Amino acid sequence: MIAEVVPAALDGERLDRVVSIVADVSRSAAAALVAAGGVRLDGAVAPAGKVRVREGQALEVDPVLLPAPERPSADASLSLDVVHEDADVVVVDKRAGVVVHPGAGHATGTLVHALLARYPEMAEVGDPSRPGIVHRLDAGTTGLLVAARTPRAYAGLVAALARHEVEREYVALVWGVPAAASGVVDAPIGRDQRDPTRMAVVVGGRASRTHYRVEQAFDAPAPTARLACRLETGRTHQIRVHLASLGHPVVGDATYGGARVRLRAPRPMLHARRLAFLHPVDGSPVERESPIPADMAEVLARCGARD
Repeated sequence: MIAEVVPAALDGERLDRVVSIVADVSRSAAAALVAAGGVRLDGAVAPAGKVRVREGQALEVDPVLLPAPERPSADASLSLDVVHEDADVVVVDKRAGVVVHPGAGHATGTLVHALLARYPEMAEVGDPSRPGIVHRLDAGTTGLLVAARTPRAYAGLVAALARHEVEREYVALVWGVPAAASGVVDAPIGRDQRDPTRMAVVVGGRASRTHYRVEQAFDAPAPTARLACRLETGRTHQIRVHLASLGHPVVGDATYGGARVRLRAPRPMLHARRLAFLHPVDGSPVERESPIPADMAEVLARCGARD
């Protein structure tokens, strides 16, 4: 069950639009869910998708009653950079701009479509709408992601992530230089009350922890820093939200205040560079690293190092 409180930004909006945002489904799927009795407002089953919601109302969405999504199909025309594969798991190095799995507005061209072309057995692993996927990277984030090829591997990876046993390290270029050379951001993340398409640090959000360490500080063309970030939890936009909450948004991140003219970047400068875990079937260590991609390296090259 998905539970949210209607934020001020959605006051007066139609219920089906609100449900589509909260559940990350199309407007038509949201309307069908309401019609099936899968949405409650203040504890009562919502009568129709056209009703207008009010700020502060308690919204409950039962995704079990969502119309069955169309299963993604294989697309061999999509490129796939595999850095590790065995009978149970695959680790890929994702390019910028690639969406991990189908969702509202992304019915084709995702990483899942490419994976299915190479590993057709993955179609029967995990969620049918996002087969094999156990964690995600934002479309603008590059780097390493592990997926499961078998149900046993899927269950093992999901459990390991829940126990914080999968090591995920990112490199980020941020505005300004944190006062502390290293630290932990321990702040709950939930939907932004002013803009429900964004996430934010909010009271009552989901527990979230990000470790960071300054690797290099720069003075030109503006004060910036390269950070190593390690995830303890894996919330939507977690690193981007946590760093922005410190006053150090990721360079190039237009959503969270990081797109500025003094240092232009084609995307948020965030890269998943290291992934380490114990193999979910045989227990052997799996560790892979990914070099900083060319577009991020070019932006870093424009930064002047501090003495």
